[in-house]
Amino acid sequence: MIPFSVLDLSPITEGSDAAQSFRNSLDLARHAEQWGFNRYWLAEHHGMPGIASAATSVLIGHVAGGTKTIRVGAGGIMLPNHSPLVIAEQFGTLESLYPGRIDLGLGRAPGSDQATARALRRNLTSDADEFPRDVVELMDLMSDQPRQHIRAVPGTGTKVPVWILGSSLFGAQLAAMLGLPYAFASHFAPQQLMQAIEIYRETFKPSAQLAKPYVMLGFNVFAADTDEEAQVRATSAQQAFVNLRSGRPARLPPPLPGYRDKVGPAERALLDSVLSCSTIGSPETVRRGLQDFIARTGADELMITSQMFDHSARLRSYEIAAEVRKQLA
Repeated sequence: MIPFSVLDLSPITEGSDAAQSFRNSLDLARHAEQWGFNRYWLAEHHGMPGIASAATSVLIGHVAGGTKTIRVGAGGIMLPNHSPLVIAEQFGTLESLYPGRIDLGLGRAPGSDQATARALRRNLTSDADEFPRDVVELMDLMSDQPRQHIRAVPGTGTKVPVWILGSSLFGAQLAAMLGLPYAFASHFAPQQLMQAIEIYRETFKPSAQLAKPYVMLGFNVFAADTDEEAQVRATSAQQAFVNLRSGRPARLPPPLPGYRDKVGPAERALLDSVLSCSTIGSPETVRRGLQDFIARTGADELMITSQMFDHSARLRSYEIAAEVRKQLA
């Protein structure tokens, strides 16, 4: 059976704060390690009231330091916000502290609004070549013998595995060209999923890091002991998506039973679109949803996210996903 992994936004819930989010993330990572998840990724976002993982490298160190075997990484670092040298140093440091356990997923979106992106002190060029150049420069800095004069210390020789993240065809083409594993954000932007997978697999060129294509797909799992409970638990994420797309980002709200029936047709259409790669329900319902998605896409790995308000409910959701994986195997 294919590996399952965890994508964590370290959600800040209503009435809570970032400190509690970080405690919850570490607790989830420790459970995920026990349940057999393959890797634990954290995502870079800025200026989002409900997401605490802005200082992604710092949080990766927190999680890696509190676990023993699970791979920990970025899903991802938004490279336009940083110089390649800084990221090479940060992830060279992480790999030196936790050898063989660090992943580096790279995306080209800012992970923020334009004003926040400007405040991050990087230029906002629209040059389509800049991201690929930065990826190549970063990989060179972490290689055994960098071609450039500058050195990342630590960083040089660490060879941290690099992934390309994407939600469009651009990332698929770049990952294929560089011979890198590809992670598609189908958990919130599934529209070009099948086309992106096809392009990546058909145009992939083997590299020193990877001999054949490897696709990891984002997938939402809202699991509970009953279908009814899972439907209620999923309304926190549904509210968060509607709030974000309406320009009202906020902390993750508590569940609101019957939420979909309370919103208009435009909001329901939005949810049907952005959450189409999801399964909501009891263990049996989740099993069918995961089995169908894997069969349809041929994914090599799933990156599962479960945005739930109650931490214990989120733990149970991931526990059910792990149990279902064993059944599918």
